[in-house]
Amino acid sequence: MTFSQADAEGAEIAAREAGLHKSLSRAQVTMIGLGGAIGTGLFAGSALAIGYAGPAVMISYAIAGFAALAMVLSLSEMAVVHPTAGSFGVYAETYLNPWAGFIVRYTYWMAQVLAVGGEAVAVGLYMRFWFPASPVWLWSLGFAAALLFVNSRSVKNFGTFEYWFALIKVVAIIAFVVLGLAAIAGVGRPAIGLHNLTGLPGGFMPHGAHGVWMAVIMGVFAFNGIELIAVTSGEAEDPVRVIPAALRSMAFRLFVFYLLALAVIVAFVPWTSIGAKAITGSPFVKVFAYSGVWQAAGIMNFVVITAALSSMNTNVYLSSRMLFSLSRGGYAPGLLGGLSRAGTPVAAILVTGGGILASAAVSWFTPMAYSYLFGIALFGAMTVWIIILLSHLRFRRVFKGQTLPVRTPLFPWMQLAGLALVGAVLVTMGLDQDWRLSWIVGVPWLAVLSAAYFVWKGVGRRGRGGAAGS
Repeated sequence: MTFSQADAEGAEIAAREAGLHKSLSRAQVTMIGLGGAIGTGLFAGSALAIGYAGPAVMISYAIAGFAALAMVLSLSEMAVVHPTAGSFGVYAETYLNPWAGFIVRYTYWMAQVLAVGGEAVAVGLYMRFWFPASPVWLWSLGFAAALLFVNSRSVKNFGTFEYWFALIKVVAIIAFVVLGLAAIAGVGRPAIGLHNLTGLPGGFMPHGAHGVWMAVIMGVFAFNGIELIAVTSGEAEDPVRVIPAALRSMAFRLFVFYLLALAVIVAFVPWTSIGAKAITGSPFVKVFAYSGVWQAAGIMNFVVITAALSSMNTNVYLSSRMLFSLSRGGYAPGLLGGLSRAGTPVAAILVTGGGILASAAVSWFTPMAYSYLFGIALFGAMTVWIIILLSHLRFRRVFKGQTLPVRTPLFPWMQLAGLALVGAVLVTMGLDQDWRLSWIVGVPWLAVLSAAYFVWKGVGRRGRGGAAGS
């Protein structure tokens, strides 16, 4: 493929996805990205990570953050050149092959539907802080239905809603970190100090390098969602200026937020009290409850619920745009490519909602629903990251010698290191008993998708041949 061919093909794909309203500002795009990435991966999933690594969880999240940075910088280059709702699905189709574009969009849709279902389960668990006897599934389904309504309105209203939703949790994390550091340093009260980091049995790294590496799995999941900003490029006011700036600032903020918040948690409370094998609540809430300040714990629980709902909201947006892109590309029923008067793909949102409600209903059958859903979703998400990095390597080869609005530093070494890291995490999940379910479901999913693609391709070829013969 030559530069001119890639440019023409990208323009053609962007044209077929026309009709979405370009109403999202830079501030809204940034907050939507933070809203999608800061969710239960930090507020609840960090309990699993701490259980694996202890205080060394900070190293785990730093390793995961590097992989996320490599992916997001690569994505920003392509998003500026091709601002479309199909985003990395379009890039895979353009620079790898149509099969890759088909696989990545459907896989990401599946991963996000399961992730939102998992978020809904987590919200149900959080609500038990106030209503201990209430069923998790009732809260899960109720909140999921409410967010489908929000997404069916105009993208401008969605952007405004998500801006304030995400701002609550960003402010809460900053306040949590500031107050936590003050308590650790002894501002206004006896200092907690750093004893919990190194003074407990096993020291800073109680489960050794293996524990640190296993916690990277949850770290990668925590950063999942950062790629959301590239999807908003199809509805951003000025994608050439907005997208790279938003991606860079969000990557930095996430990295700082996650590391500082985790440092406060493991320094404030013994990691043995908050590490877990299954999600039953949030470590953030447990920190406040441990301190004896019940009102503060209740406020933090509200924030954690808001964070999960914000993440759910943005991921519903993401999933529906993937289905919209697939439909406009001829890979899904034409109905899913339709737009309402407000410029939103309502049919795609409703189909996505059906999948979310089904996955959230898993909480009816097992208390391990959160862990199962996120294990499977993570397999899909990491598959997508790998395809994004491969697409960028091919993108750079096609655009060799051309002037790009944004350039990733340390190319191609950062991309190759990111590929190796994500691939190693994926292999680890397949070998570990606790995460093996992700492969048991994920591999057949890819096989079924591939079969569906080649059947679709064969039907399309026969249809064209029949039309030509007649």
